[in-house]
Amino acid sequence: MEEETVETPEEQLAKQHRKEKKDMQAKIQSMKNAVPKNDKKKRKQLTEDIAKLEADLIQKHEEEFRQLKSRTDTKVEEVLNGVETMTMEDGEEEEVKQPRVTKAQKRRDKKAAQEKERESRIAEAEVQNLQGVRHQEGLMLAQKLAQQQLQIKEISSDGHCMYRAVEDQLAQRSKPDLVMSVKELRSRTAEHMRGHADDFLPFLTNPDTGDMYTTDEFEKYCSDVERTAAWGGQLELRALTQILHMPIEVIQADSPTIKIGEEFDDEPITLVYMRHAYGLGEHYNSVERLKDPANAEDS
Repeated sequence: MEEETVETPEEQLAKQHRKEKKDMQAKIQSMKNAVPKNDKKKRKQLTEDIAKLEADLIQKHEEEFRQLKSRTDTKVEEVLNGVETMTMEDGEEEEVKQPRVTKAQKRRDKKAAQEKERESRIAEAEVQNLQGVRHQEGLMLAQKLAQQQLQIKEISSDGHCMYRAVEDQLAQRSKPDLVMSVKELRSRTAEHMRGHADDFLPFLTNPDTGDMYTTDEFEKYCSDVERTAAWGGQLELRALTQILHMPIEVIQADSPTIKIGEEFDDEPITLVYMRHAYGLGEHYNSVERLKDPANAEDS
């Protein structure tokens, strides 16, 4: 007769969380069905409510995993302390006779131990994911963007991400005269910076000496902008606003939105700046209109 499998606390909590996620999806679907598709005001509120529901549940699960880990660590410490005190009065350890274990039992114990270790690793990975700065940053950005009926549009991380994000934003406007390739954007940016050196040189310093760039160093900087995958930042964004005659706004998770080129009245180009998106750190993404939550199918 097979022994009944006893679930570990980690397994029980993971099962509980899966059920709560399933229940939440059912609740979200009910909320979607209750909002008329042509009621834009209610649909906007629905998007914000769904984002808050998901954020609250993630926060709850994170706290429960943290509490479980704390309780488990405490129990392990108590057991270890108990083992240390199991000695005879004369200082000799008490001899405990161990029952003979069959080979079949050893195999079952080994399999159970491996399964328990696997579940623990899964639970720990889930905790690390929930607590990870990348996850938290993505969650905060999603909530900010949802308020504007926007969502992140992923851009490849290859050193050209800022220019690719601008390229994507221009392409979304369906105006042929605005469409520019990454190569053209880089070339135009370098050309503008060369022609307006006084606007950019004061913000560029030699990292070794702290002195403002020389003419040769500035030319090398502009050449890198034009011909390499050098990472772009606020100086290049300032140049792009002047080239395109359009404002650019950069949305961040835990900082106010940066607005550049506010002297221009056109609809702004919107980028998302992420500090923890990839192993290399900083990254720019584009945005797109938020997909209709009422028409989205549950996964």
